[in-house]
Formats: sequence, structure tokens, C-alpha cells
Amino acid sequence: MEGLFTGLLCTISLFLLFSGSFSVDSIASNQGIKDDGETIVSTGGMYELGFFSPSNSNNRYLGIWFKKISTGRVVWIANRESPLLNRTGKLKVSSEGLLLLSCCGDTVIWSSNSSASVSFDYPGDTLLAGMKLGMDFITGTNRSLTSWKGPNDPSPGQYVSYIDTNGYPQILLSQGVVVDVRFGPWNGIRFSGLPTEMSNPIYSLDFVVSQKEVYYKFELKSSIVQIIHLKWDGSISMLHWNNRSQDWLVYTSGLIDSCGHYGICGPYGSCNTNTNPPCNCMEGFEPKSPEEWNIADWSNGCKLQSPLDCKGGDAFRKVTKMKFPDTRYSWYNRSMTLGECEIACRRNCSCTAYANLDIRKGGSGCLLWFGELMDLKVCEESQDLYIRMPSSLVTGLTVSQPGFNRKIQILTVVLSILLVLMGMSVAVHAFRMKKKRSYMKGRGRRVHSIDRHNSDVQKEDLEMNFFSLSIITKATNNFSINNKLGEGGFGPVYKGVLETGQEIAVKQLSRTSEQGYDEFYNEVVCVAKLQHRNLVKLVGYCMDGEERILIYEYLSNKSLDLLLFDETKSCMLDWPQRFCIINGIARGMLYLHQDSRLRIIHRDLKAANILLDHDMNPKISDFGLAREFEGNQITAKTKKVVGTYGYISPEYALHGRFSVKSDVFSFGVLVLEIVSGKKNREFSHEDLSDNLLGHAWRLYTEGKYLELMSPSLHNSCIISEVKRSIHVGLLCVQNHAQDRPTMSSVVMMLGGEGSLPPPRQPAFFAEEDSPKLNTYSGVDEATITLLHPR
Repeated sequence: MEGLFTGLLCTISLFLLFSGSFSVDSIASNQGIKDDGETIVSTGGMYELGFFSPSNSNNRYLGIWFKKISTGRVVWIANRESPLLNRTGKLKVSSEGLLLLSCCGDTVIWSSNSSASVSFDYPGDTLLAGMKLGMDFITGTNRSLTSWKGPNDPSPGQYVSYIDTNGYPQILLSQGVVVDVRFGPWNGIRFSGLPTEMSNPIYSLDFVVSQKEVYYKFELKSSIVQIIHLKWDGSISMLHWNNRSQDWLVYTSGLIDSCGHYGICGPYGSCNTNTNPPCNCMEGFEPKSPEEWNIADWSNGCKLQSPLDCKGGDAFRKVTKMKFPDTRYSWYNRSMTLGECEIACRRNCSCTAYANLDIRKGGSGCLLWFGELMDLKVCEESQDLYIRMPSSLVTGLTVSQPGFNRKIQILTVVLSILLVLMGMSVAVHAFRMKKKRSYMKGRGRRVHSIDRHNSDVQKEDLEMNFFSLSIITKATNNFSINNKLGEGGFGPVYKGVLETGQEIAVKQLSRTSEQGYDEFYNEVVCVAKLQHRNLVKLVGYCMDGEERILIYEYLSNKSLDLLLFDETKSCMLDWPQRFCIINGIARGMLYLHQDSRLRIIHRDLKAANILLDHDMNPKISDFGLAREFEGNQITAKTKKVVGTYGYISPEYALHGRFSVKSDVFSFGVLVLEIVSGKKNREFSHEDLSDNLLGHAWRLYTEGKYLELMSPSLHNSCIISEVKRSIHVGLLCVQNHAQDRPTMSSVVMMLGGEGSLPPPRQPAFFAEEDSPKLNTYSGVDEATITLLHPR
């Protein structure tokens, strides 16, 4: 069996076909392809690369298709989003060995090292054997399948199949932001709910979940060719080529039956194709709305017949032959036993179910669900699911055994004592470290072990450059006022030039700064571990006596707020630039929340912390207040609320709770500011007491989207993009955190064309309902320290 089609592009010796004849040669920088009759064929003749036009279309694409079998079936396209409208396109090889697709002269519309979604690291609508579908957390590469827009239109359609890494990973098929089909979770052998995959001589499946990457792939074990294809109408199937019929036959289908559609029976509703109607409430549950249930509207699902107690009065019912629920709100541990899994679930009142993660070798690992259980389906699997219920409702099999609750109580007491002792130990250690730090500060030495010779940063193997104070002083002309770029909560920022000619931005921690050493150290360690095109790059740091300095790449267009909120300079930002900035910030935040090695909550996303390079590409900066979430942690609480007035979410301001949804709120505020050109914290309406969020909400409810848009955008705006951006912004600033989308959904919504869910009322809607954030203290024992943008 011939290898992946990527081998076609990487091999040095290729078959070049020109005008119907071919010769063995190597592609040189002075050679290329520009005519439809010129193609490259892979070794063995399985795949062919060249230009083509779909039926009934004048658009021209660079693609790869089957040649030996199913002649002409396209499996990959380079320029799906940028079709050639004439015959001026050309594929050539650069002097660096990169494949370049250009048109209209030397305008490059695609290259083989592109980070966009058309890179060779990404499939199109077809997954071939050996290709990965999933996420690489090291590089940030996200490989997904995207349907064609129509049968003869290869541009990206509305259906996307991808691995969702929220909770325990699973494969989702979405239409826009709406999940249509869910595969999973993976139980060690197959995806829960799919037919049993017996060992076969044709192919093998693999699903890998690690700290470095999460991916699904299949490998062929015979000469039979198989592919996974996402059709333009949203159907997804595994196909195999039948030599006898000379056609593709369906081996398995993603949508097996009507119960395959996501969540059609609502929360706790179970779908069964063998019953009429197919939706039923499990034993111990009843319809939330009997009237709706009786007219075949099952969307509200089911509820427990009596409430949970969570004070020792709950038990677990074992349910068999059931597709496992949606795992986007789940937690997992590979080393725990089933008994330990029950203990963990029993101790957390939010835990609604648990099960073994892996069914092999009698079962292993732990998977916990939190919140309502969605997308349950009766199937032939024997995997056990344990659902939390009041003891009074458990009449069948249960994991509770004589004396079990007593053992739990004893174990809980013992664990509590151990936790108290551990807490005391940590507190004593922290106190000693604080005294040591104060002593070291008093002597004017570098603290927290960030040191050229003995540094935590070096121990963590981070690429971190130390700069001496003399080098920084020389680069900034002794911190000349003429080099000063501005000043924020951290301190002044200067432009500098190193002896190598590299331009840098130097952030000097002010001794009167609202931020301090912890924020400085946090930013050094945090940013050094992050690499993304929409995050500012940390060049190095300097610590000398009392001096604490961060050195960043210099971005010539400075910060977004300096352009956006200036009546004269804002005209420099037309709509395409603003929409590009919105999308860039969204991708950067998605990387922080989901795709980086760390899960980072920024906590101070605002226009002043968005820097712009010479091409107006946005880069998120200032990670002094950022916090890292470990494992599957989804929320945290603090007694010291920090952030910027106008951008912080209500649950964070009032209760000290922050999560990825806190950042989503800040992003929503930022989107509405970018569209309107107005600051949320300074906006006022002549007739109403609305802030910017309330004003946007009123215009949305009245169908007057475009009145929010800055007047300077009327000549450059794309109305559909403006409306979609406002709609997404309102979804992000909804009052309740659980109603807000994740950043992965935000990125999909901004780039899609499907319908969006209606937003609910935003936080801080009216002046009389708005908390006076400047004066809050002691709310839930939290102290709020709000920063003001410069």
C-alpha cells in the first residue's frame, strides 16, 4: 500500500508529466506547474497533484486526487478559500525548498509552511489512512475535517468534524456551532455507542490522548483502500474502494440511525430506536415538561423524581448497554480504580456519574461527569455507567455494599485530617519563603531564583535570555524620555535597539507599580512557555538589584487602544483590519485556553493589552495577572480580584470566581469595542443609562445591529461580518458564565456562516443593576483591585 499523499510532496525524485508525457526528475527552483495538463504523480502512481476546476465552475484549484483508482476523486486542496479566477496560477519551488502557489504575478496565496488552515498538516474533507485527526498541543496544530460548501464547490462548508478536548476528548461533528453527531468517548477499543469493531484484516484504529497530543487515525492492513469522507451535506462515512464494481462502498456510517443525532432526547433522556416513541426517561427519572413530552418535544429532557441529598443519602444505579454521555464537562484519571472513582464522585456533589475509562483487561481508569448527562442512547455495549441518584430511588443494582457508607465516612475523616496537616505544612513553608524573599530583597539581590546561574526558568528548560542592565541601558539610551512608548500598570515601556540591530520593547517595573514581583515572575515564566503568532514574544528579562525588566519584541503599531479610541487614528482601522484583529485575538485566546501546553486564564484582556505589528496583526500581551489551570480544572476562586474596570465578568467581580468564561466575557467586551470604536467603561447614552453592553443589547433586540458600528466603517464594512461579530460579542458577555460559548466555539462562529443561538441579556445591563466596581470590597470575603487602562 502506498504511503500518505504527503509523501508526494516531500519526495525528491518525482514523476513530472508535461503535455501527456512524463519523465523522472527533481523539482528545481526554476521549474513549476501552471497548466492543467501539467501534473506530478507519486511513486507507484496512486496520487496525482495538479490544477483542476470542478464541474460547472470557472474556479481553479491546486489539489491532489486519486489516479490509479477512482480517477479524479479529490482528497486534498491547497487553496480552498482562495480559488484562482483565471489561468495565471503557478506552483513552484522556492530557493528554500518551499512549495509556493502564486497568482497575478508573484502574489503568493498559499505555501507549504503556511500556518493557516490550508497547510499540509491539515486534511480537507477526506481523512486518509495514517493521517491524524486531532490536536498537537506542542505546535498548536488542530487537524479537522471540513466539508465542501456544495457538490461542486470546494470552499469550506458548514460541517466540521474535530476532536473536542474539553473534558475527556471525543469526536464531534458540528454544523456551525451546533453539534449534530458525537462519537465517543473512546473506551480503549472503540467509540462508545458505535457498533462493536471486531478485529479485522482490513484496518486498525488508534486513539491517543497524551500531554503532547490528542488524535484519532486508522491504518490499513491490506491492499484495500479506505478513506473517511465528510460530505457537503454533513454525512460522514468510512468508504472502501471495490475493484469489482469500480466504486466506493460505505463500510460504516457516522449516523447509524435517528438516535445518532446529538441529544435529541434532552438531558437524562435515553434514545432507543426499538421503541416508539424513541425517547424515554431512565428509571428514577421523569419528564421535565410532561406536556411537551406528550407532543414529542423531548428537548427539555428528564429530571430526577426526587432531589439529590449529597449528605450520605445518595447512591449510584448501574446502567448497562448505554452510550456514554457527552464528556465536555468531565474529568478523568487513568490510574484510579473503579472504587476510587466512586469515592471521588461521591465526595463531589456536582458529580452526576462515573465509569471506568478503559474497558480492556476488566476495566481501568476513572471518568467523572459533572452537570446534566446529555446524549444517552441504548446500545449493545456491556460497559457500565454509574448514575448518581437518591437512595430512595435505587431499587436495582447498586455499587453500595454493607458497611460501605461507614467506610466512606472513616476514609473521609482520615483524608480531612491529612489535608489539614498538609495545609499547615504548606502554610509554614510559604511563611518561611516569604521571610526569605523579604530578606533577599533587602540585600538587593535577585530573588525567586531567577538568576543566570541558578534559575527556575532554566530548570524548566525554557528558552530564556538574560540581559544585563548595562545592555538594556545602552539599548534605551539610558531610558531616555524620547524612547518612552507609554506606561501601564506594570510601569513605563521604552523602545530599544540592541547592538545586533534588533528592535525591542522594554517594560520596566515601577517601584510604585500596582503590580509587583509576583506578577513579574508570573509573566516571565508564563510567556516563555507560550508560542503563538497572536501572542507577544518575550525576548528576555533583566534583574539587577531593584531593577526588574521584561524585554519583548517591538511592535511598530503599538497597542490597539491608541488607535481604536482616537477619533483621528481610528480611521486607520477599516473593517477588514478590525475583523482580522477580532479573529486573531480569538485564535490567541483559544491557544491559551485549550491548545497550549498550559491552560492559561489571562484575567486582563483589554484593548490596551493587544499589540499590533507592522501588518496590523494582533498579539496578546501582559500576562502578569494570568493564572495556570492544571489538568481538567475548569474554575478557581480568589479573595483578591484583579482586573480592569469595564472588562471583568460579574461572577469574578462579585464572587472572585474566574475561569475560561471570565476571559470569554472580556473578549466579548473587546469585540463590541472594536466594532463601535467606543470604550465600554466610558460609554453613555443620552436617553438611557446603558453602558456599551446594554446599548448593543437594545440595538440587537430592535434589529438595529449596524447602528452600533463606528461611522468610519460604512465604506469598508461587510455587513454579514459586522452582524456576526456583534452577535458573537453579545453571546460572550451574557450574564451567566455557563451561557457563554468557549473560545473554540467563538472561533468557529466567527469563521462560519450558519445560524447562531440567540444571546441572553448581558451582564451589567442597566445602570441601576450595575455594581459599583470601584468601591466593592468584602464581597464573598474578596477584595477587588481594579486597574484602569492608560
